[in-house]
Amino acid sequence: MWLGIDLGTSGVKAVVIDDASTVVDQAVAPLSISRPHPLWSEQDPEEWWRATCAAVGALAPRNRAAVRGMGLSGQMHGAVLLDGGDHVVRPAILWNDGRAHAECAMLEAAEPQSRVITGNIAMPGFTAPKLLWVQRHEPAAFSRIATVLLPKDYLRLRLTGDHASDMSDSAGTLWLDVAERRWSAAMLAASGLSEQNMPKLLEGCEPSGRLGAGAAAELGLPQVPVAAGAGDNAAGAIGAGVVAPGDALLSLGTSGVVFAVSDGFAPNPAKAVHAFCHALPGRWHQMAVVLSAASCIPWAAALGGHADVAAAIAAAEASSEQDLPIFLPYLSGERTPHNDPHAKGVWFGLTDRTTRAELMRSVLEGTAFALADGTDALRAAGTGIERLAVLGGGSRSRLWGEILASALGTHLEYRQGAEVGPALGAARLARMALTGEAAEVVCTPGTLIGSAEPRVELAERLGERRALFQQIYSSLQPLFDPERPS
Repeated sequence: MWLGIDLGTSGVKAVVIDDASTVVDQAVAPLSISRPHPLWSEQDPEEWWRATCAAVGALAPRNRAAVRGMGLSGQMHGAVLLDGGDHVVRPAILWNDGRAHAECAMLEAAEPQSRVITGNIAMPGFTAPKLLWVQRHEPAAFSRIATVLLPKDYLRLRLTGDHASDMSDSAGTLWLDVAERRWSAAMLAASGLSEQNMPKLLEGCEPSGRLGAGAAAELGLPQVPVAAGAGDNAAGAIGAGVVAPGDALLSLGTSGVVFAVSDGFAPNPAKAVHAFCHALPGRWHQMAVVLSAASCIPWAAALGGHADVAAAIAAAEASSEQDLPIFLPYLSGERTPHNDPHAKGVWFGLTDRTTRAELMRSVLEGTAFALADGTDALRAAGTGIERLAVLGGGSRSRLWGEILASALGTHLEYRQGAEVGPALGAARLARMALTGEAAEVVCTPGTLIGSAEPRVELAERLGERRALFQQIYSSLQPLFDPERPS
């Protein structure tokens, strides 16, 4: 048996799989987010540990006892600041925190080769600008920093006592020389840090240590090896079998991601496309990231008085396609292609006849338009995308699948186990770390259980509405942030 732990934004998921990658057991423990100020998004790392203990503790004792290895995946870009005794200095600043927009320009000015070294434009969600913000606004906290870890790597510290990270997650810090797969002294210096503040770097399928006696007792597990693991998107790709150049996926979680594998480093920072290391040696990937995707659906359902999200989607499926409002899904700002932390969610075109079912349908369309904008940015970078494996909790809606396929102009594949997400990939990395098996042996796609094809008439209608969607954003962008040049 192999255990995968995924530290998400809204919860920690623990999954046990067998050698056939069949999910034998799984459990989830919820997490909360603190937003003390506009644009801020924080969590207490101690809450991550409590949720991990709760999720693993909810697994059947016999399954825990049979675990041979474990792997980690987690939300990317978060900043966990530790002092010399490995105590948390302040709450972790998360990936969807937008406070460090001014520091992005400062970082790129301090290191003019930033985009060449990292392959990415500096965005507020990345880790490095967060450290500049702490240096400027919380100097006492900054002075205490001995180590900076990513969220899943803080769990590793609690599990093994080791400071370690993997290439895929570390590529999202803006401190990695992504082509060379090593820390960049220049990017660290531009952030007021050095390699001494960084964890050891490993490939995702390498062992990073062994579960300590205390943690093993607390979790009810044997003292098994712990794989380096991956950032959540790369781990999701491992779980979906998206491992060869040309493979691609669409992840519908809190955020939305279009992820394409390459065998070389292929950056396109001008379009806010992410170019990161994959969780496997010698492989990279490109990503278009939409900050609010499936998370818009329960939000809109609750706003419309629906306690049952499935019922809200069912009502949307039965609603009219005519005279729908346009929805901009920028509830937490946006990344690809706008790099705009100040962007806001908008409903445009409401009338006294608009129903809550139509509002929900417009949400499904608006998130698809945002993902289509990101997919076009990938294609503009030369990335061919003909089909996408769909994964994540947002992959269950038939209507959304039809809208997405038609808006993106892409064939979608739904495979068994897709809803398990990154935790499945983390478990597979645990197996590779212990057995040394090749990714092509372990990381096979699940059984095909459904598909969605672009519909010509729907694609034409959505194309017209997407043009209006883009025009609305362009018109409102100066109002989102009056200080930003349009």
